Amino acid sequence: MNEDFYYNVYAIVEEIPKGCVASYQLIAKLCGHPKNCRMVGKALRNADYFGDYPCHRVVHSDGSLVAGWEEQRALLEAEHVVFKPSGKVDMKQCLWKISV
Repeated sequence: MNEDFYYNVYAIVEEIPKGCVASYQLIAKLCGHPKNCRMVGKALRNADYFGDYPCHRVVHSDGSLVAGWEEQRALLEAEHVVFKPSGKVDMKQCLWKISV
């Protein structure tokens, strides 16, 4: 993978509307590389070098947040993302509805 993949990830992440989330898996599928979820994560970890993107809107498929990123929940709550009592995002309510 290269910078083109990263920029593709960032272009998709920019489109996630406020109040919605996408999973690493969904982003990978939209990039045309459905098995490269981890590469999406790597791209997002390096996002600061490429621009300002709403990376906080990308979560795990089960709605869990990024481990160790304490600000993520506050950023999502500020956008009215709904959480379950378990602390995970309610994916039924908040998953970005886009055709793959």
